[in-house]
Amino acid sequence: MQKKLFKLVFIILLVCISILFFRYVTNLNDFDWEGFELVSITSTSDSAIQKGYFYKTTSIEPKPLVVSLHSWRGHYASHDSIAILSKQKNINYIHPDFRGPNNTKDACFSELVQSDIDDAISFALKQSNVDRNRIYVIGASGGGYATLGTYMTSKYKIRAFAAWASITDLIAWYHESQPKENNYDKDVFVCTESINALNQTNAKARSPLYMEAPTDKRLDSRLLLYAGVHDGNDGSVPFTHSIHFYNKLLRDLKVTDSTQYVTQEEIKKLTETRKPLSNLGKVLDRDICLKKNYRNIQLVIFDGGHEMFHRYALEELLSN
Repeated sequence: MQKKLFKLVFIILLVCISILFFRYVTNLNDFDWEGFELVSITSTSDSAIQKGYFYKTTSIEPKPLVVSLHSWRGHYASHDSIAILSKQKNINYIHPDFRGPNNTKDACFSELVQSDIDDAISFALKQSNVDRNRIYVIGASGGGYATLGTYMTSKYKIRAFAAWASITDLIAWYHESQPKENNYDKDVFVCTESINALNQTNAKARSPLYMEAPTDKRLDSRLLLYAGVHDGNDGSVPFTHSIHFYNKLLRDLKVTDSTQYVTQEEIKKLTETRKPLSNLGKVLDRDICLKKNYRNIQLVIFDGGHEMFHRYALEELLSN
């Protein structure tokens, strides 16, 4: 009798643990999209169906459109705090899939991904009352990577881009990820169709750092680059990715004033100390370690890790 009772209790506990684990895993990948529409968007490149979550404003007046791009291993149903905030503000929002997690050759900012993101923007413009002068793109980590790729390639006039903790150079990130054993290097290897060694040609083709800057097209676009100074040490993407991209854009703009760039000395000091180079103010309650502005491009390295301050990021984005 006791053995049967013990067995029954054990089974009940096992079922409860399984349910809790399932909910935990689900919450890591998905969240409640109540009030959002699950949409299907046909690719203009290969006719594949791209899923996405979409919020259409109830306002009669045209409202901004926020295009929120998922993380490296994310997808259209992944948790997105920007969705909640956009709904609260009653502004248009779309969270496209653009080939899902970056572990296939079709993902990882391929030409198909570039087309998918523009297709998602096209869909939102047709289906909702969008102020076409106020289209915004935002993302963190892999989403920041896709945001910068969109900055470089999108055919649309975008008001502002916000990229936090972004990957900008797949070649560098491949090598930086190897000692961390987080398998991001394996993702890059697969995405770039590498065989015996990393296919550097393909890696460069998918890296914002090596893309040709659309300097004329983005003259009126604001670009906000944010990274935590401890990222790369504690996190998965070194903050130097954002710095190198900022410097790259200045080179493409043929900026000759050396004081506008981030110097190697500044990078070295930040890497060694992980502390502010001077009194530069704060982002919320975090010290700013380095800040640079050139025209409509802003770079902020703050005291933090691999993260995005969602409400702050969206408010700042929409203020442009």
